[in-house]
Amino acid sequence: MHAITQSGWIEVITGSMFSGKTEELLRRLRRAEIAGQEISVFKPEVDDRYGETTVGSHAGRSWEASVVPSEGEGVWQIVDELNGEDVVAIDEANFFSTELVDVCERLAADGKRVVISGLDQTYRGEPFEPLPQLMALAEYVDKLQAICTICGEPATRNQRLIDGEPAHVDEPTVLVGAEESYEARCRNCHTLRRD
Repeated sequence: MHAITQSGWIEVITGSMFSGKTEELLRRLRRAEIAGQEISVFKPEVDDRYGETTVGSHAGRSWEASVVPSEGEGVWQIVDELNGEDVVAIDEANFFSTELVDVCERLAADGKRVVISGLDQTYRGEPFEPLPQLMALAEYVDKLQAICTICGEPATRNQRLIDGEPAHVDEPTVLVGAEESYEARCRNCHTLRRD
């Protein structure tokens, strides 16, 4: 899939929710494992949907992961925890601060294959940092689409629903633990409340 090089590189797997990002990350990790490569997986402490120390997909597959702080200098714990691994995977990168960009650049400079998965857009359809910066710096970018729950077209947006209604444009970008749900939507079916 990717050229074998002497230097490290960054791969970004992005797209809307339910597009298979984590599933693709796990697929790449299984291939690296078969190839005999040492792997370390990290996730932000804010995301605990599938068990505290596991990276999981909606399809039910999982991989053991280290939970690291998602803000400020704590993100550098990713570099500090490594013991010579060839592949460094980071899931739910959208929950990390932009400090993650420097961490990934450092890892690639140190010869690591860095595989990142995360949302590239907020529920408003706006760029969700740090993914846009990581996409610009990455050697490889795969943007996956889901299926729109309304019309069946390819979906690239995240529709946030609160009590079954589209979220208001002024809601916080991240609502940890809120009673909300999400649907994948295409550009035409994605809506925001502005009243």
